[in-house]
Amino acid sequence: MAMATTKKAMVVLILSALLPLSTLGTRSVPTAVPHHGHAGHGTPKHSSPPQPTTAELVRTTCNSTAYYDLCVSALGADPSSATADVRGLSTIAVSAAAANASGGAATAAALANGTATSSNAQAAPATAAAALLRTCAAKYGQARDALAAAGDSIAQQDYDFASVHVSAAAEYPQVCKALFRRLRSAQYPPELAVREEALRQLCSVALDIIALASNGTG
Repeated sequence: MAMATTKKAMVVLILSALLPLSTLGTRSVPTAVPHHGHAGHGTPKHSSPPQPTTAELVRTTCNSTAYYDLCVSALGADPSSATADVRGLSTIAVSAAAANASGGAATAAALANGTATSSNAQAAPATAAAALLRTCAAKYGQARDALAAAGDSIAQQDYDFASVHVSAAAEYPQVCKALFRRLRSAQYPPELAVREEALRQLCSVALDIIALASNGTG
């Protein structure tokens, strides 16, 4: 009887020794399931919203003006628009208008000099036209100076005065056209007509952007 008990005990010991091996041979090892998404269980990190690029700011600003294409062209032509805010863009717009006014003054002066050298057969009309053209040159010069004053006002964030100066600058060339209408013997030069219209539109763009800057946009 004791021998039978001993045999049973030995069998149990052998089975106990072999069981882990057999179990490992047949039991599948759980495969780690990869987790998708954020690592760990912490709070997901949210990136800050992207800031508008300079090109986007220029487009957004110009969308608020009456002459979008002219606005984009004028602002984009100045390299400083790459780092400008809306106030800076208003300064660029005013500078573009001032450059046009300066060109208008030079054009009128050149036309005056050319008209003054006309033939003697048209001496009187030529003299009158030359005088008007010199007046036109002076008016465009006043427009340029008014726009320079507008730029100074913007730098001081005095947007009301800046708007007054820009509005005055747009009106100066109209005096030139009115004077030519009175002088029937001379035609208003098309070169100045183009300058006048361009200056009017540039001043309109500048006024619109100044209004945005005044309202704190951008």
